[in-house]
Amino acid sequence: MTLNFKNMCTGMFLMGAFTVANAATPQFNPNDYSTYPTYNGTDLELAITPEAVAFALWSPAAEEVVVNLYPTDRNSRSIATIPLTRDANGVWRGTAGPENVGKFYTFSVKHNGQWLAETPGVWAKAVGTNGQRAAILDPSTVNPAGWDNDKGPEIKAINDAVIYEMHHRDFSVDPSSGIVHKGKFLALTEEGTTTPSGSATGIDHLKELGVTHVHILPSYDYNSVDEANLPANQYNWGYDPFNYNAPEGSYSTDPANSAARILEMKQMIKALHDAGIGVIMDVVYNHTANNDDSNFSLTAPGYYYRYRPDGTYSDASGCGNETASDHQQMRDYIINSVKYWADEYHIDGFRFDLMAIHDTETMTQVAAALKEINPNIFVYGEGWTAGDSPLPVDQRALKENVAKMTDIAVFSDDIRDAIKGHYSNAEDRGFATGKPGNEETVKIGIVAATAHPQVDYSKGNNSKFPYATSPSQIINYVSCHDDLTLTDKLRKSLPDATDEQRQRAARLAQTIVFTSQGTPFMFAGEEVFRDKKGVHNSYKSPDSINAIDWTLKESNADQFNYYRELIKLRKAHPAFRMTSAEEIAKNIVFDKVETPNLISYSIKNNANGDEFKEIKLIFNGSEETQTVKVAKGDWTIIAEDGKINADGLGTTRGGKLEVAPTSALILARVK
Repeated sequence: MTLNFKNMCTGMFLMGAFTVANAATPQFNPNDYSTYPTYNGTDLELAITPEAVAFALWSPAAEEVVVNLYPTDRNSRSIATIPLTRDANGVWRGTAGPENVGKFYTFSVKHNGQWLAETPGVWAKAVGTNGQRAAILDPSTVNPAGWDNDKGPEIKAINDAVIYEMHHRDFSVDPSSGIVHKGKFLALTEEGTTTPSGSATGIDHLKELGVTHVHILPSYDYNSVDEANLPANQYNWGYDPFNYNAPEGSYSTDPANSAARILEMKQMIKALHDAGIGVIMDVVYNHTANNDDSNFSLTAPGYYYRYRPDGTYSDASGCGNETASDHQQMRDYIINSVKYWADEYHIDGFRFDLMAIHDTETMTQVAAALKEINPNIFVYGEGWTAGDSPLPVDQRALKENVAKMTDIAVFSDDIRDAIKGHYSNAEDRGFATGKPGNEETVKIGIVAATAHPQVDYSKGNNSKFPYATSPSQIINYVSCHDDLTLTDKLRKSLPDATDEQRQRAARLAQTIVFTSQGTPFMFAGEEVFRDKKGVHNSYKSPDSINAIDWTLKESNADQFNYYRELIKLRKAHPAFRMTSAEEIAKNIVFDKVETPNLISYSIKNNANGDEFKEIKLIFNGSEETQTVKVAKGDWTIIAEDGKINADGLGTTRGGKLEVAPTSALILARVK
């Protein structure tokens, strides 16, 4: 699944100017990682002052450590080798002169009598082509104009967010995008871009749609795209981490220019912030692209990973290894890394890949550390693993353990599978596509997996108990970059339907998501009925599969307008954004319904300070018109028969009302 780029030792030790700290003899058992000394300082790797360049590497079991200096990021010989000296807490230190700023470096570690391959270390914050060498560069000196005053949107709670998941290339690379910097950070800085017919694309499209945050697939330096050969247009999602703390070179205009990566990523973030849109970083601390050749293994062999009893790498990630967040230095690494991104790059949120590989204590500490930097930051992740792990189940950051964590949210596979059908079975249908038996699981999603007197968890498809204690712990969605897009899923599960009928199902599905308690999450391009030609795992598929065709915005204009109004409705009404399980249990009342594929409920009592005294929501997932009884009153019709307007489509007095097939009926009244 990934390519391995191996570093080569030069074997050439040329002395440069350096100073060393006092040596300290290690006092630990090299074969017992729990005895290793740890270091949580902020000066690991590199620190630059006017007087010197200071290097620091945590490697407790190392016998020797040197720094190799290079004039360029690749294709050059080492110009000096600087021995480091063991200091306290397993850290090796040394310095070079300030004239080395702008050069590049690697570390070499001698372990068990052998010199390991060169590595940029685990804390490289600026790197050159393919991340093989780190740059002697201070990222805090590389800022766009106005960066000191830059900040993301303020939100009271995570469920005030509307999250839009996107990939840099998917979003901008198609010719129809009208974007100049296709597939680059800078694509999201371009204003005024349009399709050939004049429809807004790029950042203007995001503003028009109304989302509050973009969740961008991994943007750190990853392993699988050869930055020295970008004309090859190699594609990858980026779930194969190489340098966790430096931006990915293929998204910059010049991968060899370490400063360009940093500046252009910050320019993108500032442009989104200026547009009122927050930036969520997709992070993958649960595994590395390489095993023995990873930067972790080349600095502190063995320490950062979990192992099976036979000594092989444990593989809860399904990618060849898994990291050990329960080891203190790894825990500190994760916490300090996200703090760095939040502080240096003004990141507004983090999505943790396969979060359950990490332990609940680490995740709680992650959120707490981030909240100290910015109270508007939020954290969510996948509450599952891709395989078994030595980490005890009760310690894993599983969705079932979300109540053990603070300020952490998990994706709801309950609402996902119940609405559209099981994610791994393309033909399986769900509530929105006419399959009965999913009603109670949809209700679990509606109440954000919290305890509710009218929801019977024993009938849940995926969950049998209310695992969330607050709606802030739940992310609701029906599709994401993984598995089939919603469009492809509907084409597989509704083979005899027309695309118009499938779009009705998509509207119903998203109406359930966006009106449920918790935080709504959508996949980029769903609003224009984007597909990926039926490819479910497109992590390295070409642009012909992954790129969003923006002419769909015109051919599916009604779909886009529906999504835009749906987002507008949610943002305008706090009743959809209650902040406690108690509020939900008090204000949501389900009607007794015996008809399959029909759900009817009310949000009452001016919930969460809403102007509407009551909002009535009726979801009809069947292919037949259904008749329902609604209390008499002065109702405003918000959604009806596949149409929606946040300000109202008309009025009704209630009574017996018809709900069109595969659609939502939403009514509201102020008294």
